[in-house]
Amino acid sequence: MSELERIEQLEKEIRELKGLNEEGIPTYSFSKITDNELKKLVDIKKSFKNDIFDLWLNNTINISSENVKFLVRLLSKYGNFLKGFKEETLKANFIIPIINRVDFQSIEYEISGFYEDVILYETDKFIFNGTTDFTISKGLEYSEKPYFFIQEFKKGKVNTDPEPQLLAELISAIELNHDISMRGAYIVGAIWNFVILEKLGKDKYQYFVSENYDSSKIGDLKGIYRNLVFVKDEIIERVKRENAE
Repeated sequence: MSELERIEQLEKEIRELKGLNEEGIPTYSFSKITDNELKKLVDIKKSFKNDIFDLWLNNTINISSENVKFLVRLLSKYGNFLKGFKEETLKANFIIPIINRVDFQSIEYEISGFYEDVILYETDKFIFNGTTDFTISKGLEYSEKPYFFIQEFKKGKVNTDPEPQLLAELISAIELNHDISMRGAYIVGAIWNFVILEKLGKDKYQYFVSENYDSSKIGDLKGIYRNLVFVKDEIIERVKRENAE
């Protein structure tokens, strides 16, 4: 290796350590971005006008008796352990069965759920990239257009904050889809929070976070289930409109 090649290799390693690409643009991973970093990159503020959730979280979707029995069985088996479960155990034993029960896949409308989907959003100032925990998206074999995200299947005693991580994913999806709003949820142990992000202008956003849903309580767990079914129905209606255009 020549001296010039060694210098170029060293410069590349330094850029990677600093999270920069070849052009010197900083890169931020969804799984590591912090609230302070996000607020330095975009104009984003939290709104406390939670009436925006009225239609979504106050839905009157009926849960069948069989689905209620499923939730009760799931909770009786794992409810006492939700706060202590490690990430993969929580995901495999509790979260995925709920997601599978809602069943986001539609062959007719080409919608499906994807785990660890890779998303890349680039601007001239920063890059967001990484793998998402769970995405509901257009596409059956691979994700083509994301509509909803669930972030952070982690136990309760963690130091990382899932909120900015989810927001970075929602921002990326809004910009890639050319949308003005996007929905998602994040989970820490037993607690679920639902989130809406709205685009107000170039690199300017506001977001809303729901009250806590404690999935270790059957009433809240049924609410979580209804909220996910609402998302599924809404995405299907959206795809119907898009297909008709």
